[in-house]
Amino acid sequence: MDIEENPADATYKVTAGELRQFIERFERLDQEKKDIADQQKEVMAEAKSRGYDTKVIRKLVALRKRDKDDIAEEEAVLEMYKEALGMS
Repeated sequence: MDIEENPADATYKVTAGELRQFIERFERLDQEKKDIADQQKEVMAEAKSRGYDTKVIRKLVALRKRDKDDIAEEEAVLEMYKEALGMS
């Protein structure tokens, strides 16, 4: 039976091909994500070997992504809580 006799087969084959493309694109992106994560680890390893605290670097990176007002508010609340606990 050829495709012309059964249009459902043609639809299935196109769908299977499209599905394969989605899966392959996702797999490529997943590999790129892994490669980037490996590069980030290398950067942190280099920073650590030069004496930087990588935990603090990661915190700075996270802070740079946030809004300045949000950071200021969080720091004010943190300071207030520290004072309440006698930690200042």
